Amino acid sequence: MQNRFNPGTQPQGMPYQMPPQQPQNTQSQNIPPQMNHGGHEIFDLHEIIAGMINVLDQYMMFRLFIKDPELLDILDRQYRFILDQYNITCECFTTGKDPSHPTQSYKMTQTHDVVYGIKPTQPKKPNQSIMEIQDKGISAHMLGLIKSTASLLTMTSVEVTNPVVRRVLADSVPNFIEMAYEIFLYQNKHQYYQVPQLAPNDMNQMTNSYVPFTGQPQMPNPGQMNGYQR
Repeated sequence: MQNRFNPGTQPQGMPYQMPPQQPQNTQSQNIPPQMNHGGHEIFDLHEIIAGMINVLDQYMMFRLFIKDPELLDILDRQYRFILDQYNITCECFTTGKDPSHPTQSYKMTQTHDVVYGIKPTQPKKPNQSIMEIQDKGISAHMLGLIKSTASLLTMTSVEVTNPVVRRVLADSVPNFIEMAYEIFLYQNKHQYYQVPQLAPNDMNQMTNSYVPFTGQPQMPNPGQMNGYQR
């Protein structure tokens, strides 16, 4: 029997099926800058920008509890720097172009001296009330926030498709490392973050466990193992 249905129509009572779509491959140079983002990148940037807001908001809350002027100075300087980093990240993410100014370099004020050794301290436990919040705990929260942000920026920047956004994120990583190190040095100086050392013999054994490679590596030929596969 001749089919009386017109081409492109669906017989009555049968579910409609979408015609298959052909994949569209587009080179990035043919896309406007503001649209030059991969889907994975969009979600990662939302996580990063939201994370920066989280850091800024918590720094603002921490300010209510800080007693040490030195820690307050660190918090204020880092807040201003992160806020600027947030702004230029938003700019390049929205426009796909260079932000209004390049990424700045964070300059910490702590010395690089680390105090080694452990002195007896009281065992740690959760605070019973907000009245027990001290600079020790606040600085620990700050360190955790900056370390996690540095890790997220590093993991994201290696897979960003927009070259401007990738450069802004990658350039920000050393700054967050510097800020985290500044907080670590502050904590160490005040014995909040104590640094033990190994016994001299153990340390010597560990630091001399590896030696530089010498000679010429014997690299296999490409596909050399194919003849051994069964």
